[in-house]
Amino acid sequence: MTLEEKQQEIISEFELFDDWMEKYEYIIDLGKEIPLIDKDKKTDDRLIRGCQSNVWLDAEVIDGKLLFTADADAIITKGIIGLLIRVLNNETPESVAKADLHFIKTIGLQEHLSPTRANGLLSMVQKIKMTALLNLDSTT
Repeated sequence: MTLEEKQQEIISEFELFDDWMEKYEYIIDLGKEIPLIDKDKKTDDRLIRGCQSNVWLDAEVIDGKLLFTADADAIITKGIIGLLIRVLNNETPESVAKADLHFIKTIGLQEHLSPTRANGLLSMVQKIKMTALLNLDSTT
């Protein structure tokens, strides 16, 4: 599935819900499905700065594709990082670095978050893209 197809799939899923309470519940459920970061990798260098709660992100390049793992100590935040990972996992570092994550705006996510959570979302996207840029030359 392409990056664009993954975004369209999320957009379609969010269209199934009538209100934002249902969408929040869905985001929380998505957080239960993310590939969890190993406990020993929950270190300061993997902590995403700018988030209201603690969010850890790790990435590995396998066969030229980025594989992300993450965790968060707040259920909604865990769901948000889960959404991002769902779209960007198993993509090349170049694709991740250049990705236009239009699904965020299309589903109205940022505008339905508190200002601090919206800032955290931007921090998550920036950290993922920076991780991708740092791995552009990886050919593991």
